[in-house]
Amino acid sequence: MHPMVKPALRQAWRDLRSVQFGVTAAHAVVMGPVDTATGSLLSLFDGTRGLPRLREEARAIGLPDGHVDALLERLGEAGLVDDVTGGGPAALALRKRKEAYDRLRPDLASLSVVHAEPGGGAARLAARGAMRVQVRGAGRVGAALAAVLSASGVGRVDVLDGGRVEPWDVTPGGLPAEAVGERRAVSAQQLVLRSAPGSGRRAARRPDGVPPQRPPLSLVIVAPRDGFPAYAPDPLAAEGWMATGTPHLYTGVVEASAVVGPLVLPGGSACAGCLALGRAELDPVWPRMAAQWRTPHRREANPGPCDLGLATAVAGMAASHALSFLDGALPASTGARWEVSLPLLEWRSRRIPAHPDCPCGAAGQNRGECLSGPGAPHDTMAGAAAPAEQFRTAAAARQLGIGGAHV
Repeated sequence: MHPMVKPALRQAWRDLRSVQFGVTAAHAVVMGPVDTATGSLLSLFDGTRGLPRLREEARAIGLPDGHVDALLERLGEAGLVDDVTGGGPAALALRKRKEAYDRLRPDLASLSVVHAEPGGGAARLAARGAMRVQVRGAGRVGAALAAVLSASGVGRVDVLDGGRVEPWDVTPGGLPAEAVGERRAVSAQQLVLRSAPGSGRRAARRPDGVPPQRPPLSLVIVAPRDGFPAYAPDPLAAEGWMATGTPHLYTGVVEASAVVGPLVLPGGSACAGCLALGRAELDPVWPRMAAQWRTPHRREANPGPCDLGLATAVAGMAASHALSFLDGALPASTGARWEVSLPLLEWRSRRIPAHPDCPCGAAGQNRGECLSGPGAPHDTMAGAAAPAEQFRTAAAARQLGIGGAHV
């Protein structure tokens, strides 16, 4: 192990005996009391030394045996220490791909803040490389979303759509102007490859020349060019994913309003059927109108309303929710929907309860329970027990916006 105080968190001395790690309320931690010698030892936790050398240098500055290990345990309990060699074999392989690793270093820094355990960020970043996500839709939202997922290290991003690229499909970070007239699916897949860190490497063929087997789908994201199927998803279209237990997330823009969610965990959280049944209870004529809006009909050549700024924002938010799920968390879109509309752009969340009449079974699964992930704050850098003498500063620290623990 080569321990390192997480560099993603800014450090500042609050006074002569206490150090604050982190600025934001979600992740700030105050450590104290810290004497001068321990402060000097902290500066050596930079990832360039293993534990034997750190113990030697601690003795050289007059610290007793066991001080390094005690300090390391204290930092670890607060989620402040990382291991530059941690994360397992996959993380080691990623570090050796220098071009890809350098591209992903900001993502790694972010993951190191969110996940407390040493090497946890590297392990999750490397794990993305073995995952496969399918994005259904290559319009202003879907294409940009697929590019972000690919650039974030997801190993395989498949984009499904029909037709050819229209001028209004072109966006910064999405389909380029030179793609107009090309098949949407092909252009979107080329965008995914260009966006991937490490020159968009594909998995190598097996020694017998047979292409490697595709990994199973980790997530399906429904991001149609016409956002209505994301706003009012058809339960029939999701039957295959429900049958195979494939998680899926709805997102899109319709009539200058954007949605992210729900993220559906088949049998565990509310699905498209639950959403439809709940809406019909509130508005009995909704099924009749939805059926009319879903019926194929001749459209005008002009595109529907989809503001570029709004489409970019919703693509980014949906990508963040998807990555959070792929990294092992339950984002706030699980069994819920986030909505925003022009011109006020005020995000609002609405829980979607599992419906007892829906055959998905989520209502029975969740009766008397609550999904812990969505909407709940993460105790990322907090959780260490504070000595009694430090509790007197806790209330003042909370007033200053320090949300983490005192250690």
